[in-house]
Amino acid sequence: MKKLVALMVALTIVLCLADAASAAYYPTKALIAITPWSAGGGQDNCLRAFCSALEKQLGVSVTVDNQTGASGVTGHEAIADADPDGYTIGMITFELATYKPSDMSDYTYENYDAICRINTDAAAVTVNAKWAADNGITDLATFVDYCKAHPGEVKMGGSSAGSVWHIAGGYLMNAADSDIKMITYADGAAGAVKAAAQQEIEGVTVSLAEARSFIESGDLICLGVMDTERNATFSDIPTCQEQGFDCVYATQRGLAFPKGVDEGIRAKMAEACAAAIADPDFVAQMASVGQAISYRDAEEYTAYLAQAAIDVPAAMEAVDLL
Repeated sequence: MKKLVALMVALTIVLCLADAASAAYYPTKALIAITPWSAGGGQDNCLRAFCSALEKQLGVSVTVDNQTGASGVTGHEAIADADPDGYTIGMITFELATYKPSDMSDYTYENYDAICRINTDAAAVTVNAKWAADNGITDLATFVDYCKAHPGEVKMGGSSAGSVWHIAGGYLMNAADSDIKMITYADGAAGAVKAAAQQEIEGVTVSLAEARSFIESGDLICLGVMDTERNATFSDIPTCQEQGFDCVYATQRGLAFPKGVDEGIRAKMAEACAAAIADPDFVAQMASVGQAISYRDAEEYTAYLAQAAIDVPAAMEAVDLL
């Protein structure tokens, strides 16, 4: 019996030393970073920019893997289901908090080891420029007047069903007391923005970053930002509040491991992320596309996600998604 106990103690010590050694030399190979959303959208652009900064800190490549489908459920579950060896990370987004209350997935923030929050991104009311000009729409007030005069006719894209941008459309309807038809796109905001630019729908309730290229090309025009202050990159665009509409709403994006990654590996990743968030190239790229950096460490981000798990279902119920 004593020999068995001694053997078990020795084995435990060996395993602990092996874990410590693994963490000490981490990483020894390339990492995969999963995003639940399609290439070209705001989440994808943010993740790719951050991974480039992270590569400088870790000394290995970090390859982005777009695993789309089922309104982001596919990618979120792929992150949680990955081997917790520290070599798969992923971007978790606002939508994660919507899955369980809407019976889309049983996965919640508790299925992950949070690493850090990278950014928050306010929604904006952006419409097709030609449609706006043809209908005398020059600001948020004239847009709302048109919507009230044509109830249920104005089609706005908000990415996937139950997503942050879909819920943003509901917030807009409540704030403007208007009936707007929300159109969803399972592959995310990129499809919605393209549809608006091609006048297949009248507009979108996505972020400025996601609509930027079409705003700059003149195909789309932004009427208002759902934030408490103007976007530094698009300082000429007023907030909804400035125009008399109390509509403030934003998404969030952060990194997480699947649950169960070694504490030493998590510590090394946390250190790398804290340095990467201040990388000059990353900061410049985020500024260039109008995305706000709002870093939170693992503890702070976990608390934020826990609160979102309470607040988001309440918001969904307010806009009749539950």
